Amino acid sequence: MTTTTTKTHTIDAAGKRLGKVATEAATILMGKNEPTFTKHIMSDVVVTIENASKLDIPERKKTEIYQSFSGWPGGRKEETLDHLATRLGIGEVIKRTVNGMLPKNKHQKPLMKQLIINE
Repeated sequence: MTTTTTKTHTIDAAGKRLGKVATEAATILMGKNEPTFTKHIMSDVVVTIENASKLDIPERKKTEIYQSFSGWPGGRKEETLDHLATRLGIGEVIKRTVNGMLPKNKHQKPLMKQLIINE
């Protein structure tokens, strides 16, 4: 019988760029930092991002467009990073960024549940 232990990683986002934090979180969630990495096996890791509100986001990146599409005609919605951060919090911006870096398969949703963001 094999026992699995959940590993926890903490990333301090204070003073770091959004992409660097998201890349580090996605890499750890997928298990690519482990020597036993296998694509089809989900890693048993919980990633916590601390100080999310202290991210270093330059002014030109605050106008970046985040969009969603409902599938219906006229169902495309756009908003800037700055507007999304004020509406739902900087944690949602990080979640959407990390989600875009994960593989689009059956592991995507369970991996996102292993991401914890503290502002």
